[in-house]
Amino acid sequence: MPCTTILVGKHATYDGSTMIARNSDSGSGKFTPKKKTVVLPSEIADSYESVLSHVKIELPKNPMKYTALPNVLPKEGIWAGSGVNEANVGMTATETITTNERVLGADPMVIYHKATDGMPELPGGIGEEDLVTLVLPYIHTAREGVKRLGSLLEQYGTYEMNGIAFQDVDEIWWLESIGGHHWIAKRVPDDSYVVMPNQLGIDCLTSLDCQTRAR
Repeated sequence: MPCTTILVGKHATYDGSTMIARNSDSGSGKFTPKKKTVVLPSEIADSYESVLSHVKIELPKNPMKYTALPNVLPKEGIWAGSGVNEANVGMTATETITTNERVLGADPMVIYHKATDGMPELPGGIGEEDLVTLVLPYIHTAREGVKRLGSLLEQYGTYEMNGIAFQDVDEIWWLESIGGHHWIAKRVPDDSYVVMPNQLGIDCLTSLDCQTRAR
């Protein structure tokens, strides 16, 4: 089954809790084992470098403890997958989505290029490998998660399109990256639930609880 996300507002659940959940698929004939870890603030460095895109990012001070589901074999990076931090904010990243050639013509992906004769190395943007690690230790609400990830996408760009969910005790937010630096996010209404497949799904034309940004 392809990656599918379920988001449930607090007035749509039996006990008044917010819920986010996602399955994680893999390519045919390929299995990527995961593990559950607890990451302590003392284990978090002051800077981060992506394995796949080689982008280097300075990190905020005073990170929080959080859980994560990284790859058992770290040859392609951490791929933390999902987790909950000590402020009780949850995040799941990512669900792969698609865009179109018109969007990419206006805002192309930020792709890593190796150094060649006469040309320096050009880092790529951030992607699924990086997102939980860069965001979850530093946010105290779901809205803060949207704002932090959005600012990272604007500054560093991305090499892929993804859907990311954020959750706290009161709100659920869903963010979609729709180009190299463009993104859009929307709050799930308290009395609603969302079943999100591998596709863009946000329309903000009539919503007050919606945010968009571009570089």
